[in-house]
Amino acid sequence: MLDNVSVLVTGGTGSFGQKFVEHLLTDCNPREVVIFSRDEFKQSEMARRFSPQRYPIRYFLGDVRDRDRLKQAFVGIDFVVHAAALKQVPALEYNPFEAVRTNILGSQNVVEAALERGVKKVVALSTDKAVSPSNLYGATKLTAEKLVIAANTYVRHRDIRFSVVRYGNVIGSRGSVVPYFAELIRSGARELPVTDDRMTRFWITLDEAVALVMKSLDIAAGGEIFVPKIPSLRIVDLVTAFLGEPRYRSMGIRPGEKLHESLIGENEARSAYDMGDYFAILPQFEFQNKAPQQGRPVAEDFVYRSDTNEQWLIESELRDLLERSGFLAPVNASAL
Repeated sequence: MLDNVSVLVTGGTGSFGQKFVEHLLTDCNPREVVIFSRDEFKQSEMARRFSPQRYPIRYFLGDVRDRDRLKQAFVGIDFVVHAAALKQVPALEYNPFEAVRTNILGSQNVVEAALERGVKKVVALSTDKAVSPSNLYGATKLTAEKLVIAANTYVRHRDIRFSVVRYGNVIGSRGSVVPYFAELIRSGARELPVTDDRMTRFWITLDEAVALVMKSLDIAAGGEIFVPKIPSLRIVDLVTAFLGEPRYRSMGIRPGEKLHESLIGENEARSAYDMGDYFAILPQFEFQNKAPQQGRPVAEDFVYRSDTNEQWLIESELRDLLERSGFLAPVNASAL
């Protein structure tokens, strides 16, 4: 599917973008990979690993807020993975205009540039915080989802498809709790800060997120929101995995933060289908609302929440993930 095609990744120097490019260059044979991001330092760092002299890769400085720059970058592009976003919940609560300009208007610019340049497929990355949002970040991602899905109504005679991938917290992504805890422990911390010990979250690895996006690029018919079946985690279990016991101090829930997250809300169940290892939420537009060839509709009262999930990461699995991700030193059995 991704052989001999041109792929552009907005926000391509981020955690997801770098892992996606790694898989793309290792497992596929793309004609060209274009990294579109606004940080020249991150691009120079990434170019040391993925050199244009060795790989079919190009680096474009630009911001998704700039539609003209996107139009330049999208020339000759077949597939777009839209990963660029502002994501830090407290920062966006304090800087709401910036969140809107990047996450909402930036997504609209991606859609309009893709329509104008004849891109074949666009897959946008979203988050569980877009479901019944309680903070500005989630609200901007919900709006971005709506913009991308609605873009299919503007396609008309053009062969362009727009879809969304929605997943939970990515283990080890930059700025997330896992590297934060790891840094605290390296600095000598003997207990870890927890906002609320009842808190649960969905968790996915970078490799799993990349695999889902690649699959979505392959099978998307346009208008779907793809949701992976992934495990939940209790934040206290994460502390225990790091320290060997639940040593933490409660800090209180931050503004806009939830105790539990949802990947499929109760009002989405009517158009959600169980596809085996993932769910597909179909668009609400009447002319597009067709059942997939495979899969079965979920129950009308179905919700996919982190606290009622059937899959859970147990401590041993979590420790293994942290070790394999380099955030936790392996236990030396001979020293026990």
